[in-house]
Amino acid sequence: MAQPPAPDLTSLDARAREIFREIVESYLTTGEPVGSRTLSKLGSVGLSAASIRNTMADLAGLGLLDAPHAMAGRRPTQAGLRFFVDSLLQLGDVPPEEKREIDARISQAGTNPQDLLGAASELLSGLAGGAGLVVTPERDAPVRHAEIVGIGPGQALLVLVFEDNQIENRIINTPPDLPSGALVEAANYLNARFKGKTLSEARTEATEAIARDRAALDQAAAKLVEKGLVEWSGEDPTMGRSLIVRGRGNLLQDQQAIADLERARRLFDDLEKTRELIQVLDLAKAGEAVRVFIGSENPLFSLSGSSLIVAPYMNAERRVVGALGVIGPTRLNYARVIPVVDYTARVVGRLLDARGSER
Repeated sequence: MAQPPAPDLTSLDARAREIFREIVESYLTTGEPVGSRTLSKLGSVGLSAASIRNTMADLAGLGLLDAPHAMAGRRPTQAGLRFFVDSLLQLGDVPPEEKREIDARISQAGTNPQDLLGAASELLSGLAGGAGLVVTPERDAPVRHAEIVGIGPGQALLVLVFEDNQIENRIINTPPDLPSGALVEAANYLNARFKGKTLSEARTEATEAIARDRAALDQAAAKLVEKGLVEWSGEDPTMGRSLIVRGRGNLLQDQQAIADLERARRLFDDLEKTRELIQVLDLAKAGEAVRVFIGSENPLFSLSGSSLIVAPYMNAERRVVGALGVIGPTRLNYARVIPVVDYTARVVGRLLDARGSER
């Protein structure tokens, strides 16, 4: 879906900005369009309803506001929410009591990283009022041993044993008549060339290695090695990772979602697209800051009209290893949720490092 052109906001004066901010904050709180009389009665902008109405018309002309129908008040558009988040949103720190709750609940999750990440997703869903999302880290431990086992016509199982004692099994498609000797030769080659390498290191060396050694391998084994290296080296960055989603029920607490069941259904469909969601959350890995996707800014949410707030979590070396966030309606409480997501990401990174050093 093509993005609408960005509005020209150079002519937006202080009064218009203040009226716009009041409209957005009221809408995010109530979910209802805001009328000029409502703003006038609040008294915070110190203008008559007629003056406010004229400014609201100007804001609508810039594409920042719209109205659900002719007699309703105004509400922010997607472009309006983006302008609000980027230019007018005032972020505070996470309150001390919430920090203590986040620290305690994630710390009590046990020593298993999967349990810790599940607790983080559950926590985010409760604190933010949306669904909590956590992508598990990419595997960074070196491989200790690889084995390829035939499991039926046209399929083999690649078994990877890592130095941290974790085991991953990955299915490889093979020719139906592949001889068993090719499986053994391919496994021996993988162990000889890539034992002790991480998946990212294998990814870097894989293409050169197979091109250099193809002549020394049986043709069937060479093809199998290529398939194994694709699986091993993680050319698909989502391979071997999982998405933890908690709090789907929170998405039905929003009155607008209940009124628009089709939008809610589309959002639930989006949450089933694990690979696509992992790829969206991985966009946070490009930097260290929280990222906010509003509505159709990401194609995955173009139909459900949802917002995603996502942050990377890092290890002690400041290397990004995963991402977490919250998805919900576009009227999420951005001022509250953004700091919570950011703080939770920092806690998760710190605790994963601590648990890893204990093993």
